[in-house]
Amino acid sequence: MLLVDRVLEHSEDEITALKNVTINEPFFNGHFPEHPVMPGVLIMEALAQAAGVLELSRPENKGKLVFYAGMDGVKFKKQVVPGDQLILHAKFIKRRGPIAVVEAKATVDGKLAAKGTLTFAIGE
Repeated sequence: MLLVDRVLEHSEDEITALKNVTINEPFFNGHFPEHPVMPGVLIMEALAQAAGVLELSRPENKGKLVFYAGMDGVKFKKQVVPGDQLILHAKFIKRRGPIAVVEAKATVDGKLAAKGTLTFAIGE
């Protein structure tokens, strides 16, 4: 399930991407039928996908895979609902060998929806 619609900005260590959240998203069928809310785990997945695009854009990672290894300090601050534009921002804070650590945040209308630290492993 692709949760990034477009990359807005991209540099060597940061990325900003966009997810347009529509009522047609399959997860809204059960979460929740009378009050649709994007599941927090999918907000974090969208952030991980944006960070994965950033990591795979590095020349040394051409042809490799990004494996989502964990998340820490995750906080959900605002519900994300149909019609929202979810802005995904990820910034690498540490790399050691095949491991990368990213600070990530998702916002809606400039307000924090979710944040956390994500860890990735780069492999063949």
